[in-house]
Amino acid sequence: MTNTQHFPEEFGMSRESSLEQDAARLDACVARLGEARDMIASIIFGQDEAVDQTLIGILAGGHVLMVGAPGLGKSLMAHTLGKALGLLDKRVQFTPDLMPADILGSEVLEEGPDGKRAFRFIRGPVFCQLLLADEINRASPRTQSALLQAMQEREVSVAGYSHALPLPFHVLATQNPLEQEGTYPLPEAQLDRFLLEVRLAYPDQDAERQIVAQTTGRHLNRPRQILHTDELIEAQDFVRRLPMPDRVLDTIIALCRACRPESTSFDDIKSNVAWGPGTRAAQSLSLACRARAMLQGRFAPSLDDVSALAIPVLRHRFGLTYGARADGYSAASLITNVLSRIRDQHA
Repeated sequence: MTNTQHFPEEFGMSRESSLEQDAARLDACVARLGEARDMIASIIFGQDEAVDQTLIGILAGGHVLMVGAPGLGKSLMAHTLGKALGLLDKRVQFTPDLMPADILGSEVLEEGPDGKRAFRFIRGPVFCQLLLADEINRASPRTQSALLQAMQEREVSVAGYSHALPLPFHVLATQNPLEQEGTYPLPEAQLDRFLLEVRLAYPDQDAERQIVAQTTGRHLNRPRQILHTDELIEAQDFVRRLPMPDRVLDTIIALCRACRPESTSFDDIKSNVAWGPGTRAAQSLSLACRARAMLQGRFAPSLDDVSALAIPVLRHRFGLTYGARADGYSAASLITNVLSRIRDQHA
């Protein structure tokens, strides 16, 4: 149950708040999200953190980049998530010969019964609600850029005409971090459009035993629909309506600014970071913290949400210097150090 009985004044919400009036609907929404998470966890074993982060990305209305070795269930997670949330999902396997028209669609010249010819637009797989872009870094930059407008504006332009995409629209892209031969690194502009970078690790021994035991028998768990599209849209609306405490917002802004070499006061950032997260990163972290709070049945985000989501939201928005990579620095370690110092300052 959400904590909607009392509305602290520091959250900026009054007793007459519309969110308070919708408290029962909010409680029901949180309960349904809990059912969806439990169903996904019954199929995807040993990846609870990755499942939660991916679900947070969807609730926040964003796109998610999933990074992990082959065979860890990235594609299965995307399909299961789409089924649980009632989304129309489609899959595109990115390859070096994939063209933008294979994703967006194209116009074909057709001749009608009266003999007149006209162009007709045939929609590509991007016209769905959840697009699985499998191994997105295997396609050329030209093909990767075909998703830029779709991810940002929820529409595509073909032959001078704009076509709106179904709502909600989300991209779950997978990336193999091991084999880099024949791949094209995602441009920074596209990386920035992913709200979260979720990394899937190898499961522990107990989880791996459970996976093998339950997926090699005759009876397999099948994903089932828990939410309808309108319920997901309502949940995404609730996320944006949750109040943001000033202390949490100030920490988010301070963290993002401290990770930029132009505005930081920390020497390790100045010497090791070529470029840092922009304003979209702060917006993404704010939304992700709200979504995590709602998923856990809390009325407003806390500093613990910032700590839990700072790395997946910010690490793909960093550019380390050559010297930093040679010295073994990583975006995650720098973010952790900066966040620790900022929290001490705001304690």
